[in-house]
Amino acid sequence: MRFRPGATIILLVLQSIFDFEKVGQLDSIPPPIQPQIHHLQTSAPEKTLQERQKQHMARGLPKQKPIAGVKQVIVVASGKGGVGKSTTAVNLALGLTANDPSKTVGILDADVYGPSVPKLMNLKGNPELTDSNLMRPLTNFGIPCMSMGFLVEDVAPIVWRGLMVMSAIEKLLRQVDWGLLDYLVIDMPPGTGDVQLSITQNIPIAGAVIVSTPQDIALLDARRGAEMFKKVNVPVLGLVQNMSVFQCPKCNHQTHIFGDDGARALAETLGVKVLGDIPLHLSIREMSDRGQPVVVASPDSPEAEAYRRVAAAVVQRLEELSG
Repeated sequence: MRFRPGATIILLVLQSIFDFEKVGQLDSIPPPIQPQIHHLQTSAPEKTLQERQKQHMARGLPKQKPIAGVKQVIVVASGKGGVGKSTTAVNLALGLTANDPSKTVGILDADVYGPSVPKLMNLKGNPELTDSNLMRPLTNFGIPCMSMGFLVEDVAPIVWRGLMVMSAIEKLLRQVDWGLLDYLVIDMPPGTGDVQLSITQNIPIAGAVIVSTPQDIALLDARRGAEMFKKVNVPVLGLVQNMSVFQCPKCNHQTHIFGDDGARALAETLGVKVLGDIPLHLSIREMSDRGQPVVVASPDSPEAEAYRRVAAAVVQRLEELSG
């Protein structure tokens, strides 16, 4: 394949997007481009290439601006869907207020394509507007919430391209009247795409909580999520091992359906902590489906206690980082 004049500039931009410092990563580039990239890597000093990468990545990046009234932002993320991230985010927020009622906590549902917070928090309706044309969050259990699910019909698919999603995220971040919050818990969409990058580049984030089951295939994606936050300089507070064990309600026999302590092994590899284990329990699913999160619906249960322990561990990690 022949490259037009000026293609070297494009290749440099490609190189700035991908991290080609590790030899193995060259294999992930289309074969016609590999010789050009290899030439770029070997024809200039390594230090010069690193400087160019940083310059290209720095161009055009938005400056981080805090959300008005919000002291600390905690993002709850996962590398893939179906691991209980949204349920964890909601119960984490409720656990923060249960542990310390003096703290004010809000929830932002950033999963534009599949918003779950309205269902989990038993909220319906459209946000009202303030005199400043800011949206007022809907509130339940003392937690103000904002979600794309409040702005569209329950069953309406959101078929948007990237630019429209980015515009929606910008509005959810900047055009909501949160009042005064000690913590804003953001339920991130699964994966490591545009929304994650947009949020981490636009607002200062106190830390990220990674949710995963102990299953190997889920842990692979959880690791990608953790590595992404490290790349964008967001502290990883730790991992939550969700669906860690199933206890038979009749005989109390415990079964590790998704594996045993996989998240702990990953946490050791990443050099982060395990914030807690959440069991695979019928009551968590039933109460979530009813819009009654277990932390408020069954506060004395072992499941609610597990979420409160996670919330306490998150606060402890935030204090360690700020100290």
